[in-house]
Amino acid sequence: MTALADTPKPPYYCVVFTSVLSNDTDGYSAMGMRMVELAQSQPGFLGIESARETLGITVSYWQTLDAIKAWKQHAEHQVAQSMGRKKWYSHFALRIAKVERDYMI
Repeated sequence: MTALADTPKPPYYCVVFTSVLSNDTDGYSAMGMRMVELAQSQPGFLGIESARETLGITVSYWQTLDAIKAWKQHAEHQVAQSMGRKKWYSHFALRIAKVERDYMI
């Protein structure tokens, strides 16, 4: 992902997922690509931005909190979450915020 997400006029919501990978990343990249593909097809999805060095940060944008909840409960996404907890991440944090203003240059 190289472009910034094309989000609508606020308000909308963002999910900020910050992570540090473990030493066992087998299958991680393929699952990540699948999750982006799947998220893009979910009702209420607005866009995604991601960067990974030592610390990974992925921000996904959503129309409503209900859309975020539905994504969290999606069966295939739950498999990815479980794999992340058990295998791919040594540390992670998830934060949800309401976007009230945005500025793009």
